Amino acid sequence: MAEKPQPVRVLYCLVCSLPAEYCEFGPDFEKCKPWLIQNAPDLYPGLIKETNAKEADKVAEQLQSAGISSSSGDGATPSGVTSAPKEEVKRLPGGKIKKKEKQEVVIEKVTRNKRKCITTVKGLDLFGVKLSDASKKLGKKFATGASVVKGPTEKEQIDVQGDISYDIVDFITETWPDVPEAAIYFIEDGKKVPAA
Repeated sequence: MAEKPQPVRVLYCLVCSLPAEYCEFGPDFEKCKPWLIQNAPDLYPGLIKETNAKEADKVAEQLQSAGISSSSGDGATPSGVTSAPKEEVKRLPGGKIKKKEKQEVVIEKVTRNKRKCITTVKGLDLFGVKLSDASKKLGKKFATGASVVKGPTEKEQIDVQGDISYDIVDFITETWPDVPEAAIYFIEDGKKVPAA
C-alpha cells in the first residue's frame, strides 16, 4: 500500500506574510531581508553576501573618517599630513554619489524656426540670484520676453526671446556683483567656452 501523502510545510514571512520564497515579489523586500537572513538563509544566499559587503563598506568608511587608511601603508603620505581636500559629495539612497555643482553661469543661444532665437541662462540660482527677479530685469533691460522654465535636466533656467548674448555678460556682472565674469560660459558649437 502506498504511503499517505504528508502536507507541505510552508515557511511564511512574519514581515509581509507571504511564503518566504515569494518575499522578493512582495510589497517591501527591503524590510523582509533581515528576517530572511535569520530564518531562511538557504533561500536567498545572495542576501548574506550583500550584507557582509555592506558591513565591510561601513567599516572601511569608518576607518577613513577616523583618518586610518585601509591601504597597504606603503608610506606615500607621512602620518599626520592630510591630503588635498576632496570635492564635497553627497550620498544618495542606493549608494549613489551626488557631486556638488560647480558655480557657473552657462549662456546658450538656440535658434528655432530658422530665424528666431532664444537665449537660455542657466546657473544664476547657484549664486543666490532669485530667477523670477532676474527674468524681469533681463526682460526690461533688453525689451523682450523672459521667463523661468524647467530645462531638460529638470532644473530651472531663464529663457529670453532674441539673441542677447552680446550684452548679457556685462549686464549680469553689473547687476549681480556676486557673479564673477570668470564663472560665465557660452555654449558654442556644443562646446563650453569662457566668456572672458
